[in-house]
Amino acid sequence: MNKKRIAYIVGAIVLIIIAYSYFNSNNDKDVSLTAKVVKGTFLNEVFISGEAQSTSSKKINGPSNARRFNIYQIKIQDLVAEGTIVKKGDYIGKLDASEVNGKINEAQLNLEKAQSRFTQQQLDTTLTLKQERNSIKDLLFNIEEDSLELERSIYEPPATIRSLENKIEKTARDLKEKKADYSIKKRQANAKMIEVGTEVSKISKQIEELLQLQKEFTIYSDDAGMVTYVKEWNGTKKKVGSTISPWEPAIASLPDLTKMESKTYSNEVDIRKIKKDLPVKIGFDAFPDIELDGIVTDVANVGETKAGSDIKLFQVLIKLNETNENIRPGMTTSNKILIDQKNNVLMIPLEAIFANDSISYTYVKSGLSIDKRQVELGLSNNEVVIITKGLKEDDVVYLNKPEDTDNKSITLLK
Repeated sequence: MNKKRIAYIVGAIVLIIIAYSYFNSNNDKDVSLTAKVVKGTFLNEVFISGEAQSTSSKKINGPSNARRFNIYQIKIQDLVAEGTIVKKGDYIGKLDASEVNGKINEAQLNLEKAQSRFTQQQLDTTLTLKQERNSIKDLLFNIEEDSLELERSIYEPPATIRSLENKIEKTARDLKEKKADYSIKKRQANAKMIEVGTEVSKISKQIEELLQLQKEFTIYSDDAGMVTYVKEWNGTKKKVGSTISPWEPAIASLPDLTKMESKTYSNEVDIRKIKKDLPVKIGFDAFPDIELDGIVTDVANVGETKAGSDIKLFQVLIKLNETNENIRPGMTTSNKILIDQKNNVLMIPLEAIFANDSISYTYVKSGLSIDKRQVELGLSNNEVVIITKGLKEDDVVYLNKPEDTDNKSITLLK
């Protein structure tokens, strides 16, 4: 008898547990499929990701006058890690100097040749002018000898005397021409010496400039800051192995971390909503606890196509109104742009809205029954929609279509 009673009691308990579990599961199901009409603040926001960057940065450039020596592509041989904090004068990186080294060697060979030509011209000039001076001395000696002979010939026949006088006159004319020739040859020699000397000076100066250029292939910081890599035309960052040119000489930059912005790209649908001066909340994937205020400062009028995609995207720049020491250029940002805000409005989840032709309706719990009620809709975002007519606060609506409601008629708005 006692065993039967115990069995009955155990069976009753099991039935109670099963019934409790069944009703609880039904209640949970009801809760998960319904929602209340709430009154509150409606926020219409656009969510787009972006990248933090400085609005003011100082470029760290490679050699400024490499173009003068027909050096147009210079490879980056070494570069400090991005994010390195540097002081003024600290090492930043090194460029491949093989091309400039080759030009220095070539210039030094040219200098040796020019110096050799200078020495040869100097010797030739010395020898030529020496010969000219000796010729002038010979003519002066001849004039002196002939003059002495003329003095001793006072008793000679007049013809002899006249012959000596003619000889002296001719030698004097030759002397005058020789002196004129000497003057011309001296000027010619000086001109040639200046020419070869100028060539030597020119090449020597070129070597000095090349050696100075060679020093510029080792890059040092002009200021204190945090090193960030600059981007190529295709958006990739310059690094070891990349090249710089006279038109894009920067190998890195020192951004001003007190002046930051978020650079984002919006699709064609959302860009129509985004306007200049709209407020923004900016989050950072690296620091989920940080959220800063910002404002839209620029909205592109023309879209651009990103590599690997046919979708047109429009650039949106968002200025950070405040700074944080943890924020660094290049960090991924999440941007909530507030498009519109409505206070004290009725809202329900988007899932609770159904449509029949042009009529929007929702399923409303009414005691133990369900009403199929027309509603008038206002603005919506990705989660909720404003109800301007048809519901009141705390009404319970269904988030999916309830069973056995196909034949119910829609209660239209009055």
